[in-house]
Amino acid sequence: MADSYFPHLKWDQLIAATQETLYMTALSGIATFILGLILGLALFLTARGSLFQNRTIYGVISVVVNVFRSIPFIILIVLLIPFTKTIIGTILGANAALPALIVGAAPFYARLVEIALREVDKGVIEATRSMGARLSTLIFRVLIPESSPALVSGITVTLIALVSYSAMAGVIGAGGLGNLAYLEGFQRNHNDVTLVATVTILVIVFIIQFIGDALTKYLDKR
Repeated sequence: MADSYFPHLKWDQLIAATQETLYMTALSGIATFILGLILGLALFLTARGSLFQNRTIYGVISVVVNVFRSIPFIILIVLLIPFTKTIIGTILGANAALPALIVGAAPFYARLVEIALREVDKGVIEATRSMGARLSTLIFRVLIPESSPALVSGITVTLIALVSYSAMAGVIGAGGLGNLAYLEGFQRNHNDVTLVATVTILVIVFIIQFIGDALTKYLDKR
């Protein structure tokens, strides 16, 4: 029955492409979360009126974040080709997409982290500081726990963006569902392959959104 509706679809290719998309999204998502959290904390802590106010450091980080956040992803992939080839050894395959995915998504998430941290009650921060708490205590016992619902909501949005980015990366040979939809679907005029690949991407996005919403709701104690 399935073969009659999708005559050009090879299920082993679909499974392999789905695994590549999940692989790219998961690894780049973890790296984006860590790097974005670090950059977001640096932006928050060095901002005007914050604990370690420093216009120079804030300005430099802010410019870097804004620049990489503003570059269209497809252009960013091309710009990073020499860098990718140096550290990965190739510009093809799922691993080759990781540097561009991380560089493209981490600045975006960093801004979401900064916004989330700004929403933390300043009274709680001041109370923690007045008790002589270390910076590590302030970060891991106050800032991150208090902003966790917004942080999870932000990484959910970022992961969905990464799925989209991975599809674009697939067009230039990074593998995944985007590559399947483009090479096997669009270029060969196999609309059934394009349709199934698109629906699979949508399913992944819906699952990420569902899990993210559920976790955000669980963490939000208000």
